[in-house]
Amino acid sequence: MRKLPKLEPETAFYWTCGADGRLRIQRCGQCGTYQHPPFPRCSGCGSEAVAPAPVSGKGRLASYTVNHEAWVPGLDVPFVFGVVELAEQAQLYVFTNVLGKEVRIGMPLTVEFEHHDDVWLPMFREDRE
Repeated sequence: MRKLPKLEPETAFYWTCGADGRLRIQRCGQCGTYQHPPFPRCSGCGSEAVAPAPVSGKGRLASYTVNHEAWVPGLDVPFVFGVVELAEQAQLYVFTNVLGKEVRIGMPLTVEFEHHDDVWLPMFREDRE
């Protein structure tokens, strides 16, 4: 069993958006900048008009590490922890597990969700389309 994130008001949308299969990332209503993790103000223009917005769920693997240590009991090893740059914006990163046996920098990825209780963990797998 994975350790699940606490559903805080500022971030709950990210951990529950998998219920409808759409990844959501905070976006500024003033300048359109996406930002992750969520903040009370836009990192681009300073506006407080930030809210969750659906994104394509597509990206590319910017960096990764292969972990061979089970950090919590029951965690399957090895596992890949990756830096995924989302397609919507340069330098918009999500840090998450990358599923599959083979990974390479630059590989195209698509989101899929792992459901536990009231949390849907966004993870990524190679996009073969």
